Amino acid sequence: MPVLSEDGFMAATAFDAELRFAITHRRLLELRYNGETRVVEPHDYGRHQGTERLLAYQLQGRSTARGPAWRDFIVAKIEACMVLEQLFAGSRGHQHTRHKPWDEVFARVE
Repeated sequence: MPVLSEDGFMAATAFDAELRFAITHRRLLELRYNGETRVVEPHDYGRHQGTERLLAYQLQGRSTARGPAWRDFIVAKIEACMVLEQLFAGSRGHQHTRHKPWDEVFARVE
């Protein structure tokens, strides 16, 4: 059973299942990362150079770039995670292909 904080976010122990679920069902995620809340489309989840990472298209939240953009999140640094009800279309098409040379892919948007 996932552990929830007061604001409804999943505890770190549930992130693997939540990330896989969100990718499989094309659901947006609300993440807390580096102290900031972000809303993202999760696209790739796996291990790159020995580190578990999430490649996501960030729609909302503070970042170093202006507007929506691709972000690479280190899973161990995600402070909180919540799967939202809102769906996203899936792959952003060939013009937006930014697949890394993953060591292992756990889940990828089809």
